[in-house]
Amino acid sequence: MVDIYQIIDILKNIKGIKGNKSVRVSGITYDSRRVNKNCLFVAVKGFVHDGHDFMEEAVSKGAAAVICENFNENLPDTVCQIAVTDSREALAYASKAFYDNVSDRLKLIGVTGTNGKTTTTYLIKKILENSGCKVGLIGTISVKIGDRDIPTERTTPEASDLHHLFYQMHQESVKYVVMEVSSHSLELHRVKGCCFEAGIFTNMSQDHLDFHKSMSAYYKAKKKLFLQSKRAIINKDDFYGKKLIAELAIPVFTYGIGKDADVVARGIQISSKGVEFTVEAGNEAAKMFLRVPGKFSVYNALAATTACFALGIDLNTIKNGLFQVEGVSGRFELIDEGQGFAVIVDYAHTPDGLQNILNTVKEFASGKIITVFGCGGDRDKNKRPKMGRIAAELSDLCIITSDNPRSEDPKEIIREIEEGVKPVTKNYVKIVDRRDAIEYAINTAQAKDVVIIAGKGHETYQVIGNKKIPFDDREIAREMIRRRLKC
Repeated sequence: MVDIYQIIDILKNIKGIKGNKSVRVSGITYDSRRVNKNCLFVAVKGFVHDGHDFMEEAVSKGAAAVICENFNENLPDTVCQIAVTDSREALAYASKAFYDNVSDRLKLIGVTGTNGKTTTTYLIKKILENSGCKVGLIGTISVKIGDRDIPTERTTPEASDLHHLFYQMHQESVKYVVMEVSSHSLELHRVKGCCFEAGIFTNMSQDHLDFHKSMSAYYKAKKKLFLQSKRAIINKDDFYGKKLIAELAIPVFTYGIGKDADVVARGIQISSKGVEFTVEAGNEAAKMFLRVPGKFSVYNALAATTACFALGIDLNTIKNGLFQVEGVSGRFELIDEGQGFAVIVDYAHTPDGLQNILNTVKEFASGKIITVFGCGGDRDKNKRPKMGRIAAELSDLCIITSDNPRSEDPKEIIREIEEGVKPVTKNYVKIVDRRDAIEYAINTAQAKDVVIIAGKGHETYQVIGNKKIPFDDREIAREMIRRRLKC
């Protein structure tokens, strides 16, 4: 139980307080369905529902206190109402206070960027573990406390869930927490009040413009991470990375390929088995090997290396940590059932991400490149023809299909992707059903060809309408390969 004044003391921009100021709260939630006796309910204005509409329901279920942007005159005086300017921001600070400010006793490392966040966090986790630390991880695929997995729904959880995770990690003697920090989470204050030992910027290209509306707003959202960080780790080869370097007042450590940066990679050799390169950092140098091929893998490794080096870990420990990484689920994941052609599943769902994957495959492919891809519904429409053009230019055959169409008509999404494909090539087919599209790709592939199934990676579902339907690209690919091998 926590005295409400301990939470009030940490809040910003309080407009007023009414009711019982001496209550004690036993929990904190923004979801009225999760209200328990004596908990604190935070009324957040969401994109579909407004938590203010559920304040009375929360109190009827036993909420002892409410944080809101506007008082509800129907609530009894026995309830403490705290009115603030921004209840999302208040949720973050209140959650931090409720969980005894444990985030201040953890060393947080935040990774933001359009591509590479997940892989970079996994690489850092492995390096830190190789240095003898217990590490927690929070990201797109899962939450990990040491080796234990905890499923998650968001790349960066809501603030109350996030601080509960921090509390669990602290209880289990975690020293470092490596986490993906999405632009959504930064804009929606989910990490407000957290202090990061290091903020990492991987890159920035078009994505999430359905939410941010412009690249300028998208950039400003990402920049917020570095206003909460002690030091910045930045990709100097990225246009927005250069912009960020010029604008920050904290210590900055840069990385790049073959250029003037604090940490550089030289002598890059890419094969189907991985990528080998030499890292130079200060007066040290070490030859690195990562089992995921591609120049993008070099950048991910450089981000992880630079962050750990800036935190005082030597290059040899970093090298051994990277070597131990077998791969990351749904990131350039090879599907091998003994077939005579390669099948790769990858999460690439942005123009830049798709281009990186296809350019990597071109480095070693001796046969044709067959690309299965789509674009998500209710998301940035402008990237659809761009991804179509990239796939058409870098593939021998494009198979355009569905990828979480949500409330949109998948045929219309495919038509918009096709606008970028048609001017480039006639070698494409449209197959609305993703399962059928994967089957067509597998059955079309010949010896030494490479099939890329892009867009969903680790995801185990398709979102069609408002329903989540079980669907895993990797399982479908294995099933279709086995079926073909039996024929």
